[in-house]
Amino acid sequence: MLSVDEKLSKVDGIGLGRKGTIDKPQYLKAPFWTVDTLFYMTPKPNFEILFLYAIVQKYNWKKLNEASGVPSLSKKTIEKVIQFYPVQLEQKKLGILLKTITEAVLLQQDKISLYVQLKEKILCGIFPSNGYSESQIQFTKFHDEWKERKLEDVCTTYSGGTPKVNNNDFYNGHIPFIRSAEINKCKTELFITKLGLDNSSAKLVKKGDILYALYGATSGTVGISKINGAINQAILAIHPQKEYDSEYIAQWLKLNKQKIVRTYLQGGQGNLSASIIKKISIPFPSKEQQVAIGKLLSNLDRNISEYKERMNELISLKKFLLQRLFI
Repeated sequence: MLSVDEKLSKVDGIGLGRKGTIDKPQYLKAPFWTVDTLFYMTPKPNFEILFLYAIVQKYNWKKLNEASGVPSLSKKTIEKVIQFYPVQLEQKKLGILLKTITEAVLLQQDKISLYVQLKEKILCGIFPSNGYSESQIQFTKFHDEWKERKLEDVCTTYSGGTPKVNNNDFYNGHIPFIRSAEINKCKTELFITKLGLDNSSAKLVKKGDILYALYGATSGTVGISKINGAINQAILAIHPQKEYDSEYIAQWLKLNKQKIVRTYLQGGQGNLSASIIKKISIPFPSKEQQVAIGKLLSNLDRNISEYKERMNELISLKKFLLQRLFI
């Protein structure tokens, strides 16, 4: 089929790839037209479209692939798929339930997108551009001039170390051992003992300290420690003086992560060093304005995280229902 002049269906249907992407069914609102690489299906009498859509979503279409190259399905193969169906009323109820969950997921995605866009716009204007002493976005009660300071001039910094891994006396203790992939988490996979801490270069950090990842794939990642624990050599702990705000500094480092990585890591690979990070200059307003900016941005981050958590819970619920409600 190359082209059509009339709509293919007056009722809603389900689209399923004939070639290429064969495992991503789509709900088609009537009237609709399709391309020649897409099959469409509509329900017969006594069958509910939302229930059928759930079945098509759950089914593993890749296992029916009929080609060695580009994944392909045929009409005959699709029609041979056997599925058990409840009575129509139950189909309708289950279909509506799953549709409601799907719509809730989409709502959370929209909220996440809005908050991400809002934060991006705020970040573009809330810190002064190079060569300027004022930001484009200002709080009405603050009119102070911004000044640049190197991190080493306003913060205490240190890295940790790793206890010898072949010494069992150093591990399975009560001190959370924070690694670079865990700087934004509330728990760690490893724990070390007091003996392991005392006999290594591992260093303690407190909840609220800035943690900066120096090594590998996580280089440049920034977090505010959510727990008391110990760090290894792949993390730089940053503890500001009382005139400077941790959340503000962390937000600035997050904003400038890609710039820092591009500047100091060739091809975005390798390790950063504490000496490099300590020399970075950051623009600072008054402490009060730092706190206000830090709170604003951290509140946005918290909202984004909460919506992501709700979205993931809904996705898990839908997955569970798809696994348990269908034979």
